Amino acid sequence: MTTQNTQSQNNDGTVAQSSSPHSNPTDASQPGAAQLKGWRHGATWVYAVALIASAVALFVSFILSAETLQLARHPNQSLGCDVNSVLSCSTVAQSWQSEFIHFAGLSFPNAFFGIAAESVFVTIAVIGLTHARLPRWFSICTWFGSLAALFYSYWLFTQSMFVINALCPWCLLLMFSTTVQFMAFSHASISDRNLASKAGWLRTYYRLNYDLMVDAVWIVALIALIAVKYGPALIG
Repeated sequence: MTTQNTQSQNNDGTVAQSSSPHSNPTDASQPGAAQLKGWRHGATWVYAVALIASAVALFVSFILSAETLQLARHPNQSLGCDVNSVLSCSTVAQSWQSEFIHFAGLSFPNAFFGIAAESVFVTIAVIGLTHARLPRWFSICTWFGSLAALFYSYWLFTQSMFVINALCPWCLLLMFSTTVQFMAFSHASISDRNLASKAGWLRTYYRLNYDLMVDAVWIVALIALIAVKYGPALIG
């Protein structure tokens, strides 16, 4: 389609050029050009959810770090979240999975990395709430970072479920908050950043609110897995 321009002469003799209504079609690759409509798809909502989830994860990481230091000082002391043999923070904290990263003869608790990572996610969520237009590569890195955090928390969850055979209540809260965090950043990458402009099915997925159903099933499946594995032992 060719662009049609019209010219008109002003009173002072200058020529003004205007374009027809169809001369500048919207470029879907431009930020905000093809955003999904509705409050649930707006930057304020999706980044607010990401901020809350990241803040909860950061708070839990601080608590887990404090409990790690407490166990280091008093190895035989029980922690406040030691409910029973199944719900036991100290059992999980004393396993090798809780600090499997070693460097120069030192071991680093996972919670310390959680503080660093979640601080970054909190900052990104706050920036998103300002409606700042960030580079595309930054948004892609944010999504992959949240995916890495999700895989990391799920690896720890499966280790607790099937290897350590004990669950840490704070770790469970961290896993669920990381899950919601990933859901929020995934939503933002499509609705606000338009990262998948060529994948129309993703936009349809969010436009029809299918993500709400998938997210709900996801959370319920995690809860059901825990209940089936341990059942009454959780409160026994």
